[in-house]
Amino acid sequence: MQLKLWILSGTAIALWLAPLTALDKKVGWHKSIQGLSLGAAIACAVSAGNIARKLADEAEIETIKTRAITADVVDEIAVSAYVSQQQRQQEAEAILNPVEHLERALALPDAEVERSELITQKQLAEPEAERSENDEERRAERALELKAKGWGKAKIILEVWGVTKGGSQKYKAAEAEYRRLTGD
Repeated sequence: MQLKLWILSGTAIALWLAPLTALDKKVGWHKSIQGLSLGAAIACAVSAGNIARKLADEAEIETIKTRAITADVVDEIAVSAYVSQQQRQQEAEAILNPVEHLERALALPDAEVERSELITQKQLAEPEAERSENDEERRAERALELKAKGWGKAKIILEVWGVTKGGSQKYKAAEAEYRRLTGD
């Protein structure tokens, strides 16, 4: 295609200049040859221009294709790196935060998880006799509210008293209070 462009351009120049220098303008048939030659030169120049435009369009399309392929590759690498980073972060969080892992296992809603995190160690360590009646009423209301929502006993005890299921003394005390408050 490139060769054809150069040949047509050279021919157009030759057809344009040769008759003007080689043929006489006073002879009739020389004038007609010059006209034909100039017409052919114009036709060659137009064809060369069309080929040049076509080559330019093809080059532009190839550039766009190359950019699209490069963008796809970069996007693929970025997505892969992001997914790898997310997996590493989740693995690290699972290792470093067993409480969160436990909460996920119990499937507590986010708002409930935030409330359960507010229970401090001081509140857990206080003896039951020192707790005010207001605290007991709030626990009773909260336990009944969660029970009405369909929560299980272990989840309610974890939410209200902050104690996980097991044979510990704190869990047994919380379970006894849960039964007393809910009537189970």
